[in-house]
Amino acid sequence: MKKIQTSCIIDDDDIFIYGTKRIIQEVDFCEEILVFNNGQEALAEFINLTESGKELPSIIFLDLNMPIMNGWEFLEEFTKIENNNKDKVIVYIISSSVDPRDLERVGNYEIIHNYILKPFSAKDLQSILVNISA
Repeated sequence: MKKIQTSCIIDDDDIFIYGTKRIIQEVDFCEEILVFNNGQEALAEFINLTESGKELPSIIFLDLNMPIMNGWEFLEEFTKIENNNKDKVIVYIISSSVDPRDLERVGNYEIIHNYILKPFSAKDLQSILVNISA
């Protein structure tokens, strides 16, 4: 299976971040993991990467419910970034929300490949690797 260069976790839950990082390392999912506690932090870094001529992470694991800038607000702003690899970025919503409105909104964004309910597992990551390698 193909290993990802850089993945990114955008979530305000430190326990979820810790667990997800361990699973990512256990599965040998990627070379580098970027972590942000809200959409605003991630957006600022992605703009910085773009201005430096660097690529965005290949995979973004995005929570919806966060302070400062939530997942939906992040997606609205992220789609405006002009980067040479943005069309190759894959977003996975990782959320505990079972709100049907959230599930409906997913369809508004081509960049979102799936909506995964927490907790996140090694099986979820392996499935992602299989899907992107196909």
